[in-house]
Amino acid sequence: MPKGVVKDNSKAGGEKALERAERDLVALGIAVAAILLFVGTGGMVLPQVVRSWMGVGAAPDPILVNALLLNIALVIFGWRRYAELTQEIAERRKAEELARQLAETDPLTGSLNRRSIGAATEKLLSVAHAEGRAVAFVMVDLDNFKTINDLNGHQAGDLLLSTTADRIRALLPRDSLLARLGGDEFACVIPYDPRFPDRIDQFACQLIERAGEPFDYDGLVLEITVSVGITSNLDTGAEAIEEGSAQALIHRADIAMYHAKKQGKNRYFWFEEPMESELRFRSELETGIRRGVARGEFVPYYEQQIDLETGALSGFEMLARWQSPTLGLVSPEVFIPVAEEIGVIAELSEQLIDRALADASEWDPRLSLSVNISPVQLRDPWFAQKILKLLVKHNFPPHRLDIEITESCLHENIGVVRSIITSLKNQGVTISLDDFGTGFSSLSQLRTLPFDRLKIDRSFVSEIGSADESDKLVRAIVSLGDGLDLPITAEGIEDTEILRKLRTMGQLKGQGYYYGRPEAIDAVRSRLDSAGLLAKREATTKSDPPSRAKQRKTG
Repeated sequence: MPKGVVKDNSKAGGEKALERAERDLVALGIAVAAILLFVGTGGMVLPQVVRSWMGVGAAPDPILVNALLLNIALVIFGWRRYAELTQEIAERRKAEELARQLAETDPLTGSLNRRSIGAATEKLLSVAHAEGRAVAFVMVDLDNFKTINDLNGHQAGDLLLSTTADRIRALLPRDSLLARLGGDEFACVIPYDPRFPDRIDQFACQLIERAGEPFDYDGLVLEITVSVGITSNLDTGAEAIEEGSAQALIHRADIAMYHAKKQGKNRYFWFEEPMESELRFRSELETGIRRGVARGEFVPYYEQQIDLETGALSGFEMLARWQSPTLGLVSPEVFIPVAEEIGVIAELSEQLIDRALADASEWDPRLSLSVNISPVQLRDPWFAQKILKLLVKHNFPPHRLDIEITESCLHENIGVVRSIITSLKNQGVTISLDDFGTGFSSLSQLRTLPFDRLKIDRSFVSEIGSADESDKLVRAIVSLGDGLDLPITAEGIEDTEILRKLRTMGQLKGQGYYYGRPEAIDAVRSRLDSAGLLAKREATTKSDPPSRAKQRKTG
């Protein structure tokens, strides 16, 4: 038998027991019988007592007097017992009602909770179906709530949740439901006229605008945005949801809300079938990435870095690839963001760096190895120690390793980033600022942080052959590098025209598909072997690697 049926039967049995207790015939019968006996006995005894007190009659029969007193006692006992039982039942009903409210209501916001919203939605669906109305299920999730809660404390977080609930409640039409599903997630169930579905769109727009209004907390002005997902039991483009399918509504609205978050947050989307397929693929991707990290399916590929003045190979940039047994070779644009979100990027990156250092140990000592670092890794205060441990493991000279960090890293925790950069620099590792020009680096950061190189983002370099603005911007970055004594690497060299223009700008390094696609280690080893750039070929003739000062000067 289903669990819900057991609970319902148990509840019904409890209600019947209370009803029987309210009609306690034993106590009530004792009281009524005692009253009847009192009337009958008192009718005989009381006149005799009165005449005896007046001195005009004989004393009443003691047996009848005792019977009268016993009747009085039974009346008092029966009535008191019945009154106490009635009061006890009333208090029990009140306690059960309070317990029910506590079980079905979120104590912070006063709205329904996850446990009760399903049943309440089922009832609303039934009523709306009978009245010819449709029902929309609106999922609301607060964006970046955890950050606000962590920075300002749980009291601020609670105030934000209760304020948001009040704002949503004020916008809800009559007969609607509001629930807090847990954490920072709310749900609204709204009946509406199916001829005017745009009213739900209007509600969503008002909700986003109202929830985004700032509110004061202890002298601070806090702001929040919301992501909203919507579905309906008559959802256009989706199979009509039949009456009694509250869980299907919740599931679809949750998918639409998740899609809104992926599209940039602070917006709303109606559920569409492709969203569910995308979410299913995302779940499979997460599972595959976790499994791939455990099985070592992620491998390093290498892109050549060239001295543009001489055309000589100066090193390689390590790029991640996923050799998935089901998806084939997957590019980092697909799996890196997911790996960062699910918290496995650090382990994945350390595996790749470990393998890349082992590969680069076979190269000519003059060749460098560049490695991209995720912003997530730079939140780890032990990151520098982990890199140095890998260098020691492979006996790899620190000056041959170049760590590339993006401009976005400089705005998350500049203190930790500065400490990590300094620790790596002190050990001889070089640091490059990657994707320069796409972020918000300030001149003071470039001057105070000990960078060794700037890398111009490929979006600027790839357009210098056709757009004068990009040409001028690249020249400006090169001039800035010269002024700060920072060598420049240009990414995204695609053709001879781009190469020709870059060569007129100074002594630069470059990389891009003009020099070839990223290659696996076997292809790289073969390339270096044919060029005589493997370490074993140079064992007897290799010269000391140029000093870092000379490297800086020649770019």
